[in-house]
Amino acid sequence: MATRSAQSFPSTASVVALPDITLRVRSRPGYETLKRTIDTLGALVLLIALLPAFLCIAVGVVVDSGWPIFYRGERIGRGARTFTVLKFRSMRADSDSSAHREYLSQLLAGEAGASNGLFKVPNDPRITRVGRFLRRSSLDELPQLVNIVRGEMSLVGPRPEVPYALADYESWMYRRFEVTPGITGLWQVSGRGRLSVRDMLRLDVEYADRSSLGLDLGILARTIPAVLRGTGAG
Repeated sequence: MATRSAQSFPSTASVVALPDITLRVRSRPGYETLKRTIDTLGALVLLIALLPAFLCIAVGVVVDSGWPIFYRGERIGRGARTFTVLKFRSMRADSDSSAHREYLSQLLAGEAGASNGLFKVPNDPRITRVGRFLRRSSLDELPQLVNIVRGEMSLVGPRPEVPYALADYESWMYRRFEVTPGITGLWQVSGRGRLSVRDMLRLDVEYADRSSLGLDLGILARTIPAVLRGTGAG
């Protein structure tokens, strides 16, 4: 059974049923308070500063492929609690997840290599023209700043997981749910799309073990040049 700390979560969050796995969700008040403060202030500043970019992207999405502007999807976060992640929509509005489910299962089983960016289906016909640019530049993830303000995500942490991926998880992989998911993390600055999914998950577990304010600040500093270079982006 998973063990959890006394951290507060959104009242609407539900908990995903896990196998007989123990999540060591540690309570570190000092670190968590500092991290939450940096997350909230940083996300609010970025939301205000990037408002013109949000408006331009929103117009681009609507002109290219109509409504809706945002994609909303269920994800798993800290303590295996679910939340709704926000992204700018980069796929056709009528797309389903079957292609991604199959590709992700192959990745986790080691039957396929990372292509076109980690966890992204190669030559995916569901991607719109504007969506292809948004994904390549990682601009599709900007609305997750709202998830950070709401306390569901952090600036730094493992990427939030899709629920159907758990069908192919091994026991050690669940440890990535011991920390709050983030917009950027250890794997993004360590090779991103050049890494295998299993390597990515190992880095997520390593982050869960080593997470600290110094590590978070170091990852943030390394993220900016990685994004500008488009390292591993699809």
